[in-house]
Amino acid sequence: MQVTETLNEGLKRGYKIVLPASELDAKVEEKLKEAQPDVEMKGFRKGKVPLALLKKQFGDRVMGEAMQETIDGAMSKHFEDSGDRPALQPEMKMTNEEWKPGDDVEVDVSYEALPDIPEVDLKKVKLEKMVVKASDKEVKEALENLAENAQNFEDRKKGSKAKDGDQVVIDFLGKVDGEAFDGGSAEDYPLVLGSNSFIPGFEEQLVGTKAGEDVEVNVSFPDEYQAEHLAGKAAVFECKVKAVKAPAKAKIDDDLAKQFGAESLDALKGQVSERLEAEFGGAARAVMKRKLLDQLDKLAKFDLPPSLVDAEAGQIAHQLWHEENPDVEGHDHPEIETTDEHKKLAERRVRLGLLLAEMGRKNEIEVSDTEMQQAVMNQARQYPGQERQFFEFVQQNPQMQQQMRAPIFEDKVVDFIFELAEVKEKEVKKADLEKAVEALEEEDA
Repeated sequence: MQVTETLNEGLKRGYKIVLPASELDAKVEEKLKEAQPDVEMKGFRKGKVPLALLKKQFGDRVMGEAMQETIDGAMSKHFEDSGDRPALQPEMKMTNEEWKPGDDVEVDVSYEALPDIPEVDLKKVKLEKMVVKASDKEVKEALENLAENAQNFEDRKKGSKAKDGDQVVIDFLGKVDGEAFDGGSAEDYPLVLGSNSFIPGFEEQLVGTKAGEDVEVNVSFPDEYQAEHLAGKAAVFECKVKAVKAPAKAKIDDDLAKQFGAESLDALKGQVSERLEAEFGGAARAVMKRKLLDQLDKLAKFDLPPSLVDAEAGQIAHQLWHEENPDVEGHDHPEIETTDEHKKLAERRVRLGLLLAEMGRKNEIEVSDTEMQQAVMNQARQYPGQERQFFEFVQQNPQMQQQMRAPIFEDKVVDFIFELAEVKEKEVKKADLEKAVEALEEEDA
């Protein structure tokens, strides 16, 4: 096989590959011989079909496979020998379109190589990390929010009727066809009316009841009820209302702390403070990451593959167009033209993407299976009841896997750079951090 360079300008590369007919025929015969022992054909025992007949029957298909494998092999060896890494999938075009068996195969190959990315002196990177401590006022506000959201109820005045949103404490016994059934009874059960936690129609029949009343609730189990022996059956629940309670704002005390799994109010305050500071830390990291990327964008200068920049600019323009036209859900719209602004942003993204990827590659930074699993689990929670389907979709979709892996990889590289860069901590107020985050959002808008 002959490989001749036809283009070498900047990052653009071109090659002409000539695959001699003799070499191709040899490859076809080799593949047919490999398959021969397993071939069965009418009139011949397994493995005894003549090679000439196999070639006549399967030659065209095997010829195509052999041609593709040989060219792919040539390109793999070329990339290994040259050190080139294509920015996108190389374009291949067969130039002798009137090719027939017995002719040499001529193919033109073109691609854009990824550039040589220079080392960045990370000691020149100087960053400021904003640190915000949770104040007593912020902790108090967070506790008050917890108290408002806590499920707390206080007894209504004697004789008050239960309203939607109230909690009724009941004893109940359920029967189907006059017979009690397993799981159909309870004592001192706290039921919030309107919570839809019981069978449809059950809670509505307790609205207007008073403490001390006996109530007969008539309902039907849904046809798709999980217990098959009860599905679609009519049931009667004999209920005794023991208390009617109204929603009440919880007190900020040890009892509230226990509702949220803390041993005491002091322990809950500590947890709230940690959570707030973790949130502040996440926001501060986002600000510091942007400052880092700004500096890297200035420190790293190298040629960019035009194809990557054009593709990224097109994607940016497309995304922004849809944000400005939210009513258009599909892609049946006029062609979207890219602007200089789109291209400028695309150049930054491509430059930083290539730089971070190269830093990660050189420093052997990888996304572990455990990290990917955790990412998939976190995203699966957004689809309650369909977690299994989401897992299967990700497993069968390499592009989706790459989309999920990319931000994890980027963050790991960024954390690696943070460790090597000069980072000074500066304690600031929450308002200062909020202003910095708002400035980021304005830049992204």
